[in-house]
Amino acid sequence: MATAAVTKLAPARRALVQLCQTRCAQTAAATATQEQPRYKKFKIYRWDPDKTGDKPSLQEYDVDLNKCGPMVLDALIKIKNEIDPTLTFRRSCREGICGSCSMNIGGVNTLACLCKINANTSKALKVYPLPHMYVVKDLVPDMSNFYAQYRAIEPYLKQKDIESDESKIGMEQNLQSVKDRAKLDGLYECILCACCSTSCPSYWWNSDKYLGPAVLMQAYRWMIDSRDEFQQERLQMMEDSFSVYRCHTIMNCTKTCPKGLNPGLAIGEIKKLLAQYNNKA
Repeated sequence: MATAAVTKLAPARRALVQLCQTRCAQTAAATATQEQPRYKKFKIYRWDPDKTGDKPSLQEYDVDLNKCGPMVLDALIKIKNEIDPTLTFRRSCREGICGSCSMNIGGVNTLACLCKINANTSKALKVYPLPHMYVVKDLVPDMSNFYAQYRAIEPYLKQKDIESDESKIGMEQNLQSVKDRAKLDGLYECILCACCSTSCPSYWWNSDKYLGPAVLMQAYRWMIDSRDEFQQERLQMMEDSFSVYRCHTIMNCTKTCPKGLNPGLAIGEIKKLLAQYNNKA
């Protein structure tokens, strides 16, 4: 009886063993397929001012996409950590909030942390610093002029009673209706990454006088804030042929904004306000 039972169980055990072996083989094959490297070539702008006689050039790096995150910033961090620690770029939040990692990727100004890597490994991806700005090193542009222009528009709430008596600061709430608050949507979300300004030909040629899309959108944000009492003074600061009117409505700014905002519309609204201001004058 025992011999018969063992005889009956033997085929079942063999079948179970064969099934396990088959599944293990399939898993191993799948793992082997997944581990096949997918190298993509990155051509990155390099320039080091500390190296005497160094000239700007494109340096190539091969990155295995299977061992890299999906965004361009992931690839840059991988290159810096594992291949070339001398590569220099700005980055901080990795969430499209700080604007630090703005650069020109594949011919488009955008944020490296929000730009997905093209999975096509046959085509190299070129990465440059923001165009038409002085370069500090590699992918780091000099933002001094950009921030100076932003500072010049006084990007903060101004009220006349507080201007005359600073002791009133914080003594009363600055209430705002829901309708007035809604006017600021699409303006306050700007993270000052400068992608729009550095994609504007007018800003390329006149960045010393023309404020550029990003700064003008922020200026408009304060002009239409119902709590601000200096709209006329803000408009007066821009009553010249360069600050606003150098905009020729090319709309590169709106097309390239990584946050989906519309600086071109804001500039158009400032021009309307200036026309009304001139008529009053």
